[in-house]
Amino acid sequence: MQALILAGGTGTRLWPQSRNALPKQLLDLVEGGTMMQATVNRILPIIPIENIFIASNRVYGPLIKEQIPDLPKGNIIEEPSAKHTAPCIGLGAVHMGQADTDQVMASLHADHFIADEEGFRQGLLAAEEVARQGYLVTLGIQPTGPETGYGYVQRGAELGRYNDQLVYEAAGFLEKPDLATAQRFVDEGTYYWNSGIFIWQISTLLEAFQNYMPEFYDQLGQLEQAVKAGQVIDSIWATIRPQSIDVGIMERANKVAIVPVDIGWNDVGSWAAIHAINPTNEHNNVALGAEHIAFETEGTLVQGNGRLIATIGLKDVIIVDSGDAILVCAKDKAQDVKKVVDWLKQNGRTDLL
Repeated sequence: MQALILAGGTGTRLWPQSRNALPKQLLDLVEGGTMMQATVNRILPIIPIENIFIASNRVYGPLIKEQIPDLPKGNIIEEPSAKHTAPCIGLGAVHMGQADTDQVMASLHADHFIADEEGFRQGLLAAEEVARQGYLVTLGIQPTGPETGYGYVQRGAELGRYNDQLVYEAAGFLEKPDLATAQRFVDEGTYYWNSGIFIWQISTLLEAFQNYMPEFYDQLGQLEQAVKAGQVIDSIWATIRPQSIDVGIMERANKVAIVPVDIGWNDVGSWAAIHAINPTNEHNNVALGAEHIAFETEGTLVQGNGRLIATIGLKDVIIVDSGDAILVCAKDKAQDVKKVVDWLKQNGRTDLL
């Protein structure tokens, strides 16, 4: 099995630490290094480093090589610009399938946190077996509550056991629901969070591009020729329309399977998630990169810049000091940090982006 790690996002909801020049996946926001390093280390027991590829904006190439020094240079796939997940995965497939398109490819994200890493690996191995039967496979995350920030995938008929794990056909993908709908999904017990983690044979993926994204499939042929010839792909890439793999293929395909997993997964999409995945003290506080003196403070995250941060009388608050900017917000408003980034863009404050 090969792995393609998608690492091109800018992580706007983790401003002011995550910036265009140094996005969240390259930041040290979890124990054990950066999220990029954690993602690679998580799969190394089952996928050798020479079978791991990382797709990202070309400006991050040197940083990726610095953080993953053992990664072969040719395994860093540089996008000229962001085009969403479908073109990125297609470009990865072109690079990874040159020797053998029957290889199984796992598409992962560089900014996910997974508590049960062995459970995750066993899920991938089960998905690999299913993918060899011609299925497009996704890992479905067992919900821990009625989450409205994630899409869902519903299971259908049972396909059998693979790697000693039950696997199901996918009955459908659903967009982010309202709270009442999310609660119904949890109560019914047949819905899973859409992890965005996909496993397929490269040949199966290419056939899906041909069937469901024919215009892009033609462009993919041009990309393949350019890659084989060692040519620059910028002019071809500029003609490609951005599209997510979920909308472009997964929501439309008719041979999709779900491997349900319960692995302590989090997509680390906000500072609230950073608080959730890091060890807390007896008052449910987290301090990263700073000395935190706390009085009557509970459920609070302090992300510092080497300076002392003192808090008094706070509950469920996010404080982030990046050196040139400070964010203070209620933890339940952490998803709204993107509003700050939008304001900075509209007002020309590129120095803080």
